[in-house]
Amino acid sequence: MEILDSYIKSVPTIQNALDIFTGEWATRLPRDLGKLGLENFQHFVDPRIQWSVEKIGGIQDKIVLELGPLEAGHTYMLEKLGAKSIVAVEANTRAYLKCLIIKEIMGLNKAKFLCGDFIEYLKTNPGKFDFCVAIGVLYHTINPPELIELISKISNKVFIWTHYYDQEYIEKKDYLPPKFSSSQIADYKGFKHTLYRYEYLTALDSAGFCGGSNSFSYWMSKDDIFASLNYFGFSHIETNFVDPEHPNGPCLGLVAISP
Repeated sequence: MEILDSYIKSVPTIQNALDIFTGEWATRLPRDLGKLGLENFQHFVDPRIQWSVEKIGGIQDKIVLELGPLEAGHTYMLEKLGAKSIVAVEANTRAYLKCLIIKEIMGLNKAKFLCGDFIEYLKTNPGKFDFCVAIGVLYHTINPPELIELISKISNKVFIWTHYYDQEYIEKKDYLPPKFSSSQIADYKGFKHTLYRYEYLTALDSAGFCGGSNSFSYWMSKDDIFASLNYFGFSHIETNFVDPEHPNGPCLGLVAISP
């Protein structure tokens, strides 16, 4: 009889849809459309999207690829800023379903959400995009330079927001060093760099987990991130939203453009 608990017996409302994932939402909806219980992220009014779009000269009538849309807040902004179409690829099945809820609630008609791994998607040669948005995903991969290379093949403009490894800062926070279990020298297609293994630990116990698809990921230093972008053809880089004191680890945002 537990299946009957999945039925709603009240008048249809936006809140009914949001409550399917009660306690798992990270993003606050705009205009008080519904209560999510958390206000951690303001992705529907995120200055990172506004800044990056301005830096590339706008996205009016442009085709955009979004990696890891999470709860479609940035997708919403990209559509409102004039994108012709948006392909958003999400591997977390619960996040994917939340994106579909937001698509319905917010009336998004330019966005198509794909359920799957964006690394594997990029390997299929999906065509060219005018702009790629990769917020909060690089540090959740196990081969960051690979992602950068794959992006370089499908777009000459990308916005990346990511955490990066900085030993001096991380050692100041007693809760961060236990998450970094090891480091190793790596070589990806001739690009030599250092990877720092990050363990998700107890974060994996949360239904609202929004990390990578493994129990760990690899971070790079800021210098190696810039070097990998240059190595794979992104010759022009502008940064913003640099925060070396972020509680989850140093972070930055950057727009990278190749000729």
